[in-house]
Amino acid sequence: MDRNLALELVRVTEAAAINAARTMGRGDVHASDQAAVSAMRTAFQLMEIDGTIVIGEGELDEAPMLYIGEKVGRAAEGDEKVDIALDPLEGTGLCAYGRPGALAVVAMAKAGCFLHAPDMYMDKIATGSAGRDVIDITKTPTENVYNVAAAKGVTVEELTVVILDRSRHEDTIREVRAAGARIKLIQDGDVHAAIATCADETGIDLMLGIGGAPEGVLAAAALQCIGGGMQGQLVFKNDRERERAKKMMAGRDIYRVLTIDDLAHGDIVFAATGVTSGDMLRGVRFTHHGCETHSIAMRNKSGTVRHIEAKHVFNDKPNYSTEGFIVADEQVDPPD
Repeated sequence: MDRNLALELVRVTEAAAINAARTMGRGDVHASDQAAVSAMRTAFQLMEIDGTIVIGEGELDEAPMLYIGEKVGRAAEGDEKVDIALDPLEGTGLCAYGRPGALAVVAMAKAGCFLHAPDMYMDKIATGSAGRDVIDITKTPTENVYNVAAAKGVTVEELTVVILDRSRHEDTIREVRAAGARIKLIQDGDVHAAIATCADETGIDLMLGIGGAPEGVLAAAALQCIGGGMQGQLVFKNDRERERAKKMMAGRDIYRVLTIDDLAHGDIVFAATGVTSGDMLRGVRFTHHGCETHSIAMRNKSGTVRHIEAKHVFNDKPNYSTEGFIVADEQVDPPD
């Protein structure tokens, strides 16, 4: 895969982040998500790829744009054929209510490299490189906390575990506290949380708990680029979800533990841009004539992680919006 695609992806996540950031704090989750989706879809059409979305906003009957199976990119002869996993706004509520940690996220790989995860829950465990060989989702939170602490050469009391603040995690939170580890509770954004386990500056060592399965694939793609470890296991609420999982996973055992390689493998490129400031990325900051963004671009083949700080001048840049986008001085309608 062309190594320059990682940098091209940043332009896509920047467009989504900037547009979503305009809605920050307005309390309208739908508007925040729509702003990110519209901008990301328009930006994709400028990429020289033949892309298929395999993790997106939902299936065709659920999502008008960036749905599973949608084709994106220029798709000219010779353009690289790729599968795409994306979340135009990871943490819609975080953006809508002005909370930290919202991201625009995209991962890309050759066809067949991403698990076609159904839109349901997944139990997940993720950590950085030091603990990747000792995590085991079939073990208790206590065992995993102690094993990661030992692998990192710290005491349990020095370990920080990030967990989504949900009622379904009450037992997990209680057990981790009893084990003596520190806990950081988050409102949303477990892709951000999983990636943060690999960055020393975040102070986060381990992520535990149940979140969205599509987000699990995105997190695994990112962790493959930076040497982290992850496991997942689908969680079903009813028989309908089980049947959907069987259909999407093409005969695979839907109950088995999914390794990081099951979730995402191959030559992966990954990009994310901060919408609101979090542990890892700063959010969009609007200035007099434009804005500033903070992004990361990663590729697992080289292990390179680039932090990209950009200044955008709106007079010289497409203004991706739900009403249309401006290229130079010409008003152009977004694609149907």
